[in-house]
Amino acid sequence: MSASAALCGLAGFKPTQHRIPRDGVVPLSTTLDSIGPLANSIACCAIADAVMAGEPAEAPMPMPVDGMRLLVPRSHVFEGLAPEVAAAFDAACSALSRAGARITDRPLPEIDEIPKINAAGGFAPIEAYAWHRDLIARRGGDYDPRVRGRIERAQGMSAVEYIELRDARAALIARMAPLTAGFDAMLMPTVAITAPPIAAFAEDTDYRRLNALILRNCSAINFLDRCAATVPIQQPGDAPVGLMIVGEHGGDRRLLAVARGIEAALA
Repeated sequence: MSASAALCGLAGFKPTQHRIPRDGVVPLSTTLDSIGPLANSIACCAIADAVMAGEPAEAPMPMPVDGMRLLVPRSHVFEGLAPEVAAAFDAACSALSRAGARITDRPLPEIDEIPKINAAGGFAPIEAYAWHRDLIARRGGDYDPRVRGRIERAQGMSAVEYIELRDARAALIARMAPLTAGFDAMLMPTVAITAPPIAAFAEDTDYRRLNALILRNCSAINFLDRCAATVPIQQPGDAPVGLMIVGEHGGDRRLLAVARGIEAALA
């Protein structure tokens, strides 16, 4: 959701998973799926989020950027950034600093554990396979071959590996919580690159590489079950670039107030 917003130059919001009911939604991953809006502004996202959560249709007031405590978590989410993404991110951080935000830039190696934890395949393939298995057996030829291949690769995952994955995720979430508790939000690029042309996906190897790079940063925050917003930060006329603003588990409305403040300061 946040990746789509960033690539399209929109605002977006991914809530903590339990916030929005998923009744009637075809699942990709029952462990990771969450429902959030894409819109023209964080205020619009906040109102849509409130409606979907069964709350009054209101947006929280923007939090002042002056004095805001923000963490830039150096880890693999900053690897392989396109030059235009790195430049837009640095410019946004500089603008927030000038507006009075206190930005801490430091390594957060715990985030680097996520790819290792997911080495056996992660939640999405195995949980998607559980839902699609019978349908693939009956109508497998109707699936996009690349989508079907991603689902079917989960056939080799064992129950032990799935349980170990679930437990490792819970342990990492618990260890991460105190490391960011003293900050109002974390900042990182929403997507490491700008939107590639369709032709760039022609070869299967390029498709897999680009798909992983586009989803990487949002997937990391989703794995941690954090709420996150994205705001566009590119210069006029440039390809869209998103700034991801990451909150605490369950801190959705506060994070939206933080994101509104950042959005206003960068406008």
